[in-house]
Amino acid sequence: EDGPDKFDLIIIGGGITGAAVAYIAAARSLSVALFEKNDYGGATSAATSKLIHGGLRYLANGELGLVRESLRERRILGNIAPNFVYPLPFLMPMYKRWRGNIWKMLIGMYLYDALSYDKKDTWDKGKKLENHRLVSHRKTVRLEPNLKKEDLRNAFYFFDYQSIFPERLTLAFIKSAADYGARVSNYTAVEGFLFAEKGKINGVRVRDYFSDRSREVHADLVVNCGGTWADKILELAAGNDQKMHKVKRSEGIHIITRKIAGNHVVSLQKNDGGHMMIMPWRDHSLIGTTDKEFLGDPDDYHVSGESIEEIISGVNTHFGKSITRDDIVHAYGGLRPLVDDQTKGSYQTSRKYEVYDNTVDGLEGMITVEGGKYTTSRSLAREVLKLISRKLERTLSDSVSDNLYLSGCEIRDMKQFMIRQHLNYKDFTYNTVEYISRNYGTESKVVFQIARDDRRYAEVVSHDGEILAEVVYAIRFESAKTLKDIMLRRTGTGTLGNPGPEITEKIASLAAEMLGWDKVRKESEIASLMKVYQLY
Repeated sequence: EDGPDKFDLIIIGGGITGAAVAYIAAARSLSVALFEKNDYGGATSAATSKLIHGGLRYLANGELGLVRESLRERRILGNIAPNFVYPLPFLMPMYKRWRGNIWKMLIGMYLYDALSYDKKDTWDKGKKLENHRLVSHRKTVRLEPNLKKEDLRNAFYFFDYQSIFPERLTLAFIKSAADYGARVSNYTAVEGFLFAEKGKINGVRVRDYFSDRSREVHADLVVNCGGTWADKILELAAGNDQKMHKVKRSEGIHIITRKIAGNHVVSLQKNDGGHMMIMPWRDHSLIGTTDKEFLGDPDDYHVSGESIEEIISGVNTHFGKSITRDDIVHAYGGLRPLVDDQTKGSYQTSRKYEVYDNTVDGLEGMITVEGGKYTTSRSLAREVLKLISRKLERTLSDSVSDNLYLSGCEIRDMKQFMIRQHLNYKDFTYNTVEYISRNYGTESKVVFQIARDDRRYAEVVSHDGEILAEVVYAIRFESAKTLKDIMLRRTGTGTLGNPGPEITEKIASLAAEMLGWDKVRKESEIASLMKVYQLY
């Protein structure tokens, strides 16, 4: 939209990192503009394991600082986004011929508990996490009957958090930034940079994807949160004759199948020392992840067949229940940016992050953020704020982001909240109230009101009770512009695989009606969504 054309800060990239930086900076009353070339949280931020976790595996690399930071952030996200983030039990079976030593594992578990010493210090008492325990062979088999039994000794039982809808959690950061006055805009690509005297960057030229209009926006500082695309943005700023350092990218995919395990995350040790996890999610099993170096253009990324095969064979080798391609209802993936001075197989590569002042590359007026993982995005944003503070020569500190609920998440006690929701919305099914209350938090009342005002929006369009009112809400209040935005990122109607022609048509017709699409545009929106499901 046409807004002011001068800001303190321009942020490029609306994934979780850009969203968190925008929120923290806007809360410090900086004027902020954020531009995302596709949809918010649509790339790497959507390709997670849906966990908010301390990163047990970083202990093996001796990265105690990263684990402590992750565990602190895990607690904070559980506090500030209570409707999205919940305790989840993990079961890690131990086998006789297990690679790596049980003592190492035991020490690791005690360390993990010690480093999360504040995990009971939660705002909502229902979010307290217990310490780990060792579970006997008999109980292990009772908890997860589908484990491979041969050589099974016992198992570690411990807790982390699950994030039920990471795309909406990313959106909550975007909304929180907007609540503090940030101007945010999706489908707006940065096409070029503006320079002041002495070659200092002082703005960007952006183009709106749908209207094809471009405009110039100025700022004192540009923050490159392009993630997987960070090097492309640097090259655009430097002019293509200059080769900037490359972002290493690794592919991580997940598959979703009918439920093959119980209500724990089953964490299985693979022969190469890596882990694979079978996680419960919306009555299905979510299985992943892979870690393969990706060398192509990130814009051409799609889920690779070999990664799917890798997961299938991992399950069939290490778990007691085997799966085939036909069991897969959906697969999704993305590219993680890895800080490039660490090599040696991307799984071992640290998920630490770096914040660079690009003055060293001859680009004054720009900061680049690299690496990072979903769980630590808030603390990464705080590091960015420190550098912004130095560059703008203003004293800025973050005093809100660990003390205030995110937008729509202002719920002190989830259990009480859910009891009230079920009492207030008896005219909806149990599943609908559960799903909408959790995924929309305090904003759920608007979604329910849309359905009450016009009963045709109360129609249920997914197995867990989603309704058409969410589609209306997504378009009216959440800047959803495409069918993929609506079905993959604002609602869960498309995230458990192809919902079938009937539901797709219903949602597409409603979107066409509200967004003014003609028949051609509507058909191309459906085709574009269907491409997501053409895996092989």
